[in-house]
Amino acid sequence: MTHPTAAMLVIGDEILSGRTRDSNLHHLAGELTQHGIRLMEARVVADDHADIAAAVNALRARWDHVFTSGGIGPTHDDITADAIAAAFGVGISHRADAMALLQAHYDRAGLPFNEARQRMARIPDGATLIDNPISTAPGFTLGNVHVMAGVPNIFQAMVASVLPGLTGGAPLLSQSLRVNRGEGEIAGPFGALAAEFPDLSMGSYPFIQNGAHGTNLVIRGTDAGRIDAAMTRLCALVA
Repeated sequence: MTHPTAAMLVIGDEILSGRTRDSNLHHLAGELTQHGIRLMEARVVADDHADIAAAVNALRARWDHVFTSGGIGPTHDDITADAIAAAFGVGISHRADAMALLQAHYDRAGLPFNEARQRMARIPDGATLIDNPISTAPGFTLGNVHVMAGVPNIFQAMVASVLPGLTGGAPLLSQSLRVNRGEGEIAGPFGALAAEFPDLSMGSYPFIQNGAHGTNLVIRGTDAGRIDAAMTRLCALVA
């Protein structure tokens, strides 16, 4: 079965400066795996209009879906929506439906719907809104690009809103085996096993614990029976 592919573009100076630790990539990877979509690439770019647009165009041309996080808030450095519009060559304006959602939200909160907050209703032409049940300000989808907030709980809610509408494949399954042997000792037989099961993905991840070398051996695929068979062979090889 052919699986759809995806990339993620993390946007923000705060990520690249080390001020903020990104957790959205980790969350998205897990959710896409469960949905049967392969996350194939991830990039991080600064709050730079040209760099965001260039990265979006490169990723959307190569992969089935692109997910972005960050840069759709109310401040001057929130430029993602403008950069997406430029990448697609379309206009951008205050959308009536987004304005109505935000107006109602701030009315309920007893807060002014000022010019800064209205920036969050600027949506590229032709985009559809992504629901935000946390703070109302919507994300949007344009073509195969899904534009979401950088705040983790809002990003997660937006992912949950988008994924049910995307066609996926069989979920990616995995099994792992921990062995108290270094990679160099088991690389030969593990490589031979990978050649024996070309339909599966196999990876080795070394660790050092209490001064001793060990390796976690992971087998991934979509066929549980094939994974079981490969794991049985692996256990025999490293015994």
